[in-house]
Amino acid sequence: MTVEEEIRRRILASRAITFAEFMGLALFWPGGGYYTGPDHIGSSGDFYTSPHAHPAFGALIAVQLHQMWQVMGHPATFTVVELGAGNGLLCRDITSYAAGLPGDFARSLRYVCVDTLVAGGVERESTRDPRGPTVNRLASLLSMGPLGGEHHRGIPLRGIKGCLLSNELLDAFPVHQVTLSQGSFKEVYVTLTGDVLEYALKEPSTPRLATRLAGLGITLAEGQTVEINLGIDDWVDDAAEALDIGFILTVDYGRVASDLYSMDDRPRGTLTTFYRHTQTDSPLQRIGRQDMTAQIDFTTVMNAGIQAGLETLGFTTQARFLANLGLPRLRDRLTALDLPRRQLAANNTGMLDLARPGGLGDFKVLIQGKNVGTPALWGFEEPVSEQAVALASNVPILDAGHLPLMEGRYPHASLEFDWDPFYDIDASGRDGS
Repeated sequence: MTVEEEIRRRILASRAITFAEFMGLALFWPGGGYYTGPDHIGSSGDFYTSPHAHPAFGALIAVQLHQMWQVMGHPATFTVVELGAGNGLLCRDITSYAAGLPGDFARSLRYVCVDTLVAGGVERESTRDPRGPTVNRLASLLSMGPLGGEHHRGIPLRGIKGCLLSNELLDAFPVHQVTLSQGSFKEVYVTLTGDVLEYALKEPSTPRLATRLAGLGITLAEGQTVEINLGIDDWVDDAAEALDIGFILTVDYGRVASDLYSMDDRPRGTLTTFYRHTQTDSPLQRIGRQDMTAQIDFTTVMNAGIQAGLETLGFTTQARFLANLGLPRLRDRLTALDLPRRQLAANNTGMLDLARPGGLGDFKVLIQGKNVGTPALWGFEEPVSEQAVALASNVPILDAGHLPLMEGRYPHASLEFDWDPFYDIDASGRDGS
């Protein structure tokens, strides 16, 4: 039975299912959900993430992790648990760069990849040096509540001393959709009219939906549709319980609630679908064969953290975060490397993409802490920390594991072309061209 057949079976059994249940099945059903099949990230897939753009992303996160290790008093074991690690590319880039950082950081680093992909990925390359970080992979625990939306990836570890890390994880959690129709608060369901999947508005499946918006001070306008990610609360609780002492570093695309739920800017919400690097915005098509995602309400992530005993230590854009950790320095040092001109250009293109306005640069970075006080973390520190910039000295170079973004954008550029894309990038990550 395919995932679409399972969805139709459930609709026939109950006349309609919430959009959250539909999304949960489309993405995670073992019998053909999008994320239970082959890797869809990369040039041959439907989208790419920051680690694919350039290894500088992992390198600069390694710099921030090094400071966290210092803040914790240089523990003999510093555990980084990456939730939703995928093919292990970010792990490989972080641990590779960590090997060159000072002190005993690399020897102390224990990196655990947690994902539905249990066979292992490119992170296995990080285990070749016995003097370097220890790398392991664990299967995540997938669960879905009775309403379909309380989906989260359980953390099969406890007593962690270090950092829980995720990059574009929370945006894959199933979301409920709600709207105000003729003055009445309604939820979006998926139903069948004949053989055609369609939307229907019905009474909310749980009072938690209205409670969430009320707690945020959000009042919907007539006709406005928004997404509500109920799985965030369970995930934050689980993360806080797993962490004994240390940090939770979350990178994702989203906004604070007042901005996310703006009727003027986002009257139809933020739910999008991607197929072969094209935004299709057609959730009821290609079921199980396309990505489906919605922006994150970071206000709820922070509020849930406070309730779980976490301290919000910093929140900013990815462009600003990476700039504070030394991205401009890496670009400056790149120009001095003895590399072919086209290779230099390809690496510069990838670095710029990490901070691109309207793209990855607008992603948000949130760090929460538990039992570590309120340290001033380098990724949020302005003026930029000289210590952070000093650690961002060795320039990581693109390899076969990353995407050739320059070739994708300029496929007809000749190898002999006099290529010079080194325009300025300021501390905000915005290009100065």
